[in-house]
This record gives sequence, structure tokens and C-alpha cells, in this order.
Amino acid sequence: MAIPQNRVFINKIIKHYLQYDKDNPFIFISSLLAFLGIAAGVMVLMLAMGIMNGTQEEFQKRLFVMNYPITMTPMGYHTINDGLINKLEENFPTLKFSPYYTTQVITKSGSNVNGSILYGVDFTKEASLNEVFAKAQEKSLLIPNDYKMVTGATLAIDMNVHAGEKLTLYFSEQQAVGFGTMPLQKRFTIDSTFDSGLKAYDKAIIYTTHQAFQKILKHPIDVYDGVHIYSNDAMNDLEKIKTFLTENRLNEGLHLEGWWEQNANFFAAMQMEKEALFLVLLLIILVASLNIISSLLMTVMSRRSEIALMRTLGATGQEIKSIFFKLGVIIGISGIIAGTLLGVIGKWVLTTFPIITLSADVYGFSKLPIDLTLFDFISIIVGTFIIVLISSLYPSYKASSTDPLTVLRNE
Repeated sequence: MAIPQNRVFINKIIKHYLQYDKDNPFIFISSLLAFLGIAAGVMVLMLAMGIMNGTQEEFQKRLFVMNYPITMTPMGYHTINDGLINKLEENFPTLKFSPYYTTQVITKSGSNVNGSILYGVDFTKEASLNEVFAKAQEKSLLIPNDYKMVTGATLAIDMNVHAGEKLTLYFSEQQAVGFGTMPLQKRFTIDSTFDSGLKAYDKAIIYTTHQAFQKILKHPIDVYDGVHIYSNDAMNDLEKIKTFLTENRLNEGLHLEGWWEQNANFFAAMQMEKEALFLVLLLIILVASLNIISSLLMTVMSRRSEIALMRTLGATGQEIKSIFFKLGVIIGISGIIAGTLLGVIGKWVLTTFPIITLSADVYGFSKLPIDLTLFDFISIIVGTFIIVLISSLYPSYKASSTDPLTVLRNE
């Protein structure tokens, strides 16, 4: 039968060992350094993980808008027509569909030239599922003709043109001129500009009407190059659409792709960077845990006579082990609590005051984004706590294995 531990005795000894000892000041300093190291490690981990999550969400938010939640495109000689779109709208009333044409063009204004992707869309449908395009329509000049365009603000600046002015587009198709051919070209009027926050998109994407594609490139009226689909739960709805198409034998020659698949490599790289950063910063806590081990071992070595005396007065080896184990845990948990408070304060300071600003031209946002998820927070706390527990094991075992007869004989 196990002998119950004397909790009052254990707590009094722990309290005594936590106090500053004039005879052994380095023990207290070592414990203080362990406390500060763990607090600093937890704080840095919280801020670093928060910044990584916040940055990933900001990029995800912008890529989600410009890449669309779901995109459906035909393959080979297969087509997407109004009949298919109407069936999808009937069976998925919560989703929004915007059929489009697309081609690559060269924009030219004076001596300025740039390669772009031209989309032919229904302006009303596109605005219903594209937040960036909808904002551009709010400042539309309401140009009545079919040859109007919505360009990115970056492209307009590079081309040195403004809303209401004309921009020439060169298509890959050829037109006969005399005895030769030359690229098909058409002057479009800029109806408005959009700003997605990502210059690469603002410079490369142009929107025009369905009618422009049908007249210039002779596209059929009800056959499209693809469909942009908006969904609040794209991953689940993507599978539902695939199932519907398969059950109705409509899936042949159709390719469905989610926004996360279009940018899979980018987000995989960010996730790997986040995991690597977590492991590297966890080394700070590992180093701090060495201070716990060293401070406890120093305490054991300096208190050998006291440990021997306690053993001769009836203290069990389990009680001695419990004293030093709890001593290390208290130092570690105190550091975790302090680090959590410092992390919360640091997060508030960085999000409230413009201490760190980013270049909006490079990142698409100027304010440092911090968003620590509950999972990451729990991972930090659990990981640190496990390190603290492991660090306290050996010193407590060393203390409990002290032989009182050998110590007292040498005193």
C-alpha cells in the first residue's frame, strides 16, 4: 500500500526553495532566467504564429476574390452553354454563376505596351460574385456601347490612361490587310478601374462585355470558355457539383477547380514555412528548459544536507521527488502564464499602433496582420508544458536518489 504524501510539508519546502537565498544567489538567478526564457519563448511563438496566420489569411482573401471560389472550364471539343448553366442554377440556387469568354491580348497606349488577359463577362452577374469588380462598377461611367472595359488601376497607370479614355487591344487572331495579315485590333473605352490589392492581378486582368467577344472574335452567343462560380463553402459545393454532373451524365469534358487548387503550391509553401518557424522558435523554450534543469540540479547539489536530513526525519523518496518536480513545473507554468500575457499585450500593441508598416505595393496590405488561431495557441501551450514536464523529471529523480547516510557521513 502506497504511503500518502504530506502535502503541507511538500508545499512549505517548495515555498522555501522559491525564495531568494543569500548564500546561493546563482540558483535564484538561474530559476529567474528559466522563467524569463519560457515567457519570452511563448510570447515570440504567439506573435510569430499570429503573423503567419494573419498574412496567410490576407493573401487567401485576395486570391479568393480574384481567382474565384470555383471555376468550371471545358476540355477538348466540349463546350459550356446556357442550357448547362440553367440546370446548375436550378439545382444550386444558393450559388452564383458568371459565364465568361477569355483570351490573351496586348494593350497599347502610345509607346506603352503590356500583355494582359481579357475576360468577356456579363457585368451584372460578374458584379454579384466579384467584390472587386462590384466596387469598380460603383464608379462606372455607364458607357452604353459594347466596347467598354474595366481595367486594373495598375494597368491604367502604366498605360497612362484614365476612365473615359480609349485603350487599344491587339488580339492573337489575324485579319487580312491588303495582300497580308496583321493582328486583329480594337479600341476600347475604359469604363472604370478596379483595385484588388495585388498589383500582379491589377496589371494583368481586363474585363469587357460578352457582346465585344461575339462581335470581334465571332464567339457563339450561348457557348462560353468557362464559368466562374461563387460559393460560401467552395470545398463542399465543388464535390456536390461534381456529383450532380456525374449523376446526370454532364461531367464529360468538364473540369472543376477550386481557388485553393489554383494556388496549391503557394499555400503549401506558406504552411511549410509556418511549421518550420514553429519548430525553430520552439528551440527558444528548449534552451529555457535547460535553465530549469540546471537550476534544479544546482538546488539539489546545494541542498544535499537538507535532503538527507528530511529523509532521516521521515520524508519519503516520493515526497522529495514531488518537491523538485513541482518546483520545476511551477517555474515553467509561471513562465507560460507570463508569456501568454505578454503575447496578448504584444498582439494588441502591434494591431493598435502602426509600429510595423508594410508596403502595400508589395504585399497588398499596409497593416501588419495578426490572427492567432485557437489550435496554434493550444499547440504552443501544450508543447511548452510538455517540455517543462520533461525538464523537471531528471532533477527530481536525482534528488530522490540522494543517499542520506552517505551525505551525513561526509558532512
